[in-house]
Amino acid sequence: MKGILLAGGQGSRLYPITSSASKHLACVYDKPMIYYPLSTLMLSGIREVVLISTPHDIPMFQRLLGDGSRLGIQIHYEEQEKPEGVAQAFLIAEPYIRGESVCLILGDNIFYGNGLDTQLHGKHSMGEGGLVFGYWVNDPERYGVIEFDEDKRIVGIEEKPSEPKSNYAVPGLYFYSSSVLDIAKTLVPSARGELEITDINKHYLQQQTLQVELLGRGIAWLDTGTPQSLLEASSFVAAIEKRQGLKIACLEEIAYRMGYITLSQLESNIQRMPKSEYKEYLLKLFLHEFAADRHFVT
Repeated sequence: MKGILLAGGQGSRLYPITSSASKHLACVYDKPMIYYPLSTLMLSGIREVVLISTPHDIPMFQRLLGDGSRLGIQIHYEEQEKPEGVAQAFLIAEPYIRGESVCLILGDNIFYGNGLDTQLHGKHSMGEGGLVFGYWVNDPERYGVIEFDEDKRIVGIEEKPSEPKSNYAVPGLYFYSSSVLDIAKTLVPSARGELEITDINKHYLQQQTLQVELLGRGIAWLDTGTPQSLLEASSFVAAIEKRQGLKIACLEEIAYRMGYITLSQLESNIQRMPKSEYKEYLLKLFLHEFAADRHFVT
């Protein structure tokens, strides 16, 4: 399975923060926003990612993340010269995803919670069709909303309805079989001139191959596209990290724990970092793992 990380757009709701750089490079507490969705893909077991952004911003992402090799993954970069809808991402990423199942995540979405990695891992083996998630919200009229029948089976998805059929919104995380590329090629722009991800989902729904998994109360989904939501996300991450002493979306830690890099590769990454709280956190992790490894050998 390949991953697509869509980090394009103008970020107009975050102006003037986005006047010089992508909103996905903005700080969410102690890390760039892009770290969070990338960590979700890595926790899903995905090791090849296509990062899509504007021609202006791609060089900055490349300086930040490189080719992904230090994390034991591959990152490809593709330009989105003009934002024409979320589903456009499949067309842009075509050289990498042709014949492959795909996970698409929006670059301003943060997912966190106990058991999330277990819920995401293993989606590689999904058959033909698509998988979206349902997340309970108080203001469903702001999102794509899932309609269920009496047996809790999905029967419809409506974009920003004035009278929502449920409180379950569809977050910006989608899993699709390899047929998604062919479906995307058949789409026509909506009234707002975009290729809509909702139309992809409706296609799978019509074929009765769209699945829904509900994200439980122990999992947080945060959208960081506005100043208020960006502040709330930063406060959330700060509170969790201060209370637990564990970092959210620490890419090097995830790469090590997922087996993408070795302990010696983790050490090399740490040595290249400037003095910082982030480096100190990883250094403690390394020393703990190194001591455990020596104890196991002896």
